Amino acid sequence: MTTTTATERPGAEQWVPAGAGVPELRSAAADCRGCELHRPATQTVFSAGSVTARLALVGEQPGEAEDRAGQPFVGPAGQLLDRALAEAGIDRTETYVTNAVKHFRFTPTPQRRLHQTPDLAHLSACRPWLTAELAVVDPEVVVCLGATAARALFGAAFRVTRQRGMLFARTARSGDAGLVQAGWLMATVHPSAVLRADDRDAAYAGLVADLRTADSALGEHR
Repeated sequence: MTTTTATERPGAEQWVPAGAGVPELRSAAADCRGCELHRPATQTVFSAGSVTARLALVGEQPGEAEDRAGQPFVGPAGQLLDRALAEAGIDRTETYVTNAVKHFRFTPTPQRRLHQTPDLAHLSACRPWLTAELAVVDPEVVVCLGATAARALFGAAFRVTRQRGMLFARTARSGDAGLVQAGWLMATVHPSAVLRADDRDAAYAGLVADLRTADSALGEHR
């Protein structure tokens, strides 16, 4: 088994253009070599949706369908997310949708490519892209979809099973003013977890309820 060394995981920072907008970030990310995941993946999968969105959704990584299409959340989990957003009263076209990791991590088998959860090194390597795009979009509410996305934005101690659906103040650094509140951050289950759940109806209802919480946070400022 080949082991990737630290020197082979330089991180994405050197590929992130300073002061770029989302289209420029997306273009630059196509050439990212910040970790080894770029080698087997079909392409970089960056983001989709409105660059002026008030609500951002952050998933784990692209899956098989997303890796082929070059768009986030277009497979079965994405279709379920579309239904849940609509039921929660949220227009997906008015959201910004991205992932914590921009390349598909998988284990190849003779039949298909099996999803493999990104590890901390991949989250760290890809974090400059997520930081840059959220800084540009500047959404009022950021929703982490699943434990991996929550780990990227909340840290390793966060537990989606215990803290899902709760709104946490999101802070940002503003010049000499230090940290200031920049909106809300929350987490819920990943749509793929709903598809795997024993009680899919209950899991889906929980996802919709969490998305409604996010929407209500926006509603306070409409």
